[in-house]
Amino acid sequence: MDPYKYRPSSNYNSPFWTTNSGAPVWNNNNSLTVGSRGPILLEDYHLVEKIAQFDRERIPERVVHARGASAKGFFEVTHDISHLTCADFMRAPGVQTPVIVRFSTVIHERGSPETLRDPRGFAVKFYTREGNFDLVGNNFPVFFVRDGMKFPDMVHALKPNPKSHIQENWRILDFFSHHPESLHMFTFLFDDVGIPLNYRHMDGSGVNTYTLINKEGKAHYVKFHWRPTCGVKNLLDDEAVTVGGSNHSHATKDLYDSIAAGSYPEWKLFIQTIDPDYEDRFDFDPLDVTKTWPEDILPLQPVGRLVLNKNIDNFFAENEQLAFCPAIVVPGIYYSDDKLLQTRIFSYSDTQRHRLGPNYLMLPANAPKCAHHNNHHEGLMNFMHRDEEVNYFPSRFDPVRHAERFPIPPRVLTGTREKCVIEKENNFKQPGERYRSFDPDRQERFIRRWVDALSDPRVTHEISSIWISYWSQADRSFGQKLASRLNVKPSM
Repeated sequence: MDPYKYRPSSNYNSPFWTTNSGAPVWNNNNSLTVGSRGPILLEDYHLVEKIAQFDRERIPERVVHARGASAKGFFEVTHDISHLTCADFMRAPGVQTPVIVRFSTVIHERGSPETLRDPRGFAVKFYTREGNFDLVGNNFPVFFVRDGMKFPDMVHALKPNPKSHIQENWRILDFFSHHPESLHMFTFLFDDVGIPLNYRHMDGSGVNTYTLINKEGKAHYVKFHWRPTCGVKNLLDDEAVTVGGSNHSHATKDLYDSIAAGSYPEWKLFIQTIDPDYEDRFDFDPLDVTKTWPEDILPLQPVGRLVLNKNIDNFFAENEQLAFCPAIVVPGIYYSDDKLLQTRIFSYSDTQRHRLGPNYLMLPANAPKCAHHNNHHEGLMNFMHRDEEVNYFPSRFDPVRHAERFPIPPRVLTGTREKCVIEKENNFKQPGERYRSFDPDRQERFIRRWVDALSDPRVTHEISSIWISYWSQADRSFGQKLASRLNVKPSM
């Protein structure tokens, strides 16, 4: 008997209603009562099952990235980088790999408008022949904090006040006043790119530093960058109010409608690489996620293209149950000592096990499309069909063996146990350079947003002074303008 022949399906392969166990239901309209209007009987199993199932239709909302939209397509290699990585899906130009991509807002709830000023998630799951590769990133190339120890505090500060459930500037500015490394991220968030026009017209970035390893074992640090072929477009504040007022799901609708109309969104993938032997040449730590790598020194190298040509079939199955984790890599791609990445390796898989269960990687959207085998056993929601008697390794009764060895970064690590800040923080140089790259009108909009944030009645004189001091160190003229408009002297 085929164990999958009668598995649950939306194809209505039964001509009549049934319970979950397959028993026929002759009345799906009325509860079982004592008399025509009497109390309902607990023995109405179909009613109990139906209500209990309904009560559990929703899974826990993601702590971050709750609001999102997904689409499917392919990644195609356009340029040979086999000298940098032995990853099979990068083996040669022309190779195509199926993907599913999820875009999201980061901080706000599942039902929030898509026009709010917020980073956007940009997560790509590659279904390769050697297992899945999850490239989890944002539309900005940097992040607020560099150490995962501060991630829960950061999210708490950005989330609504736990007493009033209102997002408030004073809480955000209070927390980040202790973290000057956040300035660079704010040059993106408070810039025009802080509200993308939609998901099709925004950049993507892996944010973290990974490692590419070729077949000889040579390693290079790498950053991944997505660039939309239709260009980057944004909403200014007044435009966002207008768009959000008419459609709080405008970006989801735009993505769905574009694909349905055959106007497939496309991004080019570029990488930047650094030989680890030469990382000390820079005035910043290349593994610091609050920094970008200068493109004039480390140019963008083209790799391939991402095309989204199919809408998802079901929002719950392929968006809500879709799960990403930066720990999921393939041979030829590995982690780095990036402190934030090291934390995310644990954090993402842990939150998915809480949200979806220990067997979340069995769900169709998350499962690899290649042959796979392990002895992970039973557990909540394990629907793997097993008929083998051997569930241990090694065994003379089971022919499964170790895979061929593949290279991982060969660096020798030495040092003492310590909790410390990285040596080359350099918190102000890149934020100042980015601000000075804006044209005057864009600088003015940036200043106005900061004046508005710092004008929160609960932002103290001390907090304002700290921020003016930070921005003065990034760009003296900006700090002076901020101090003048707020009538506050910088405490440098």
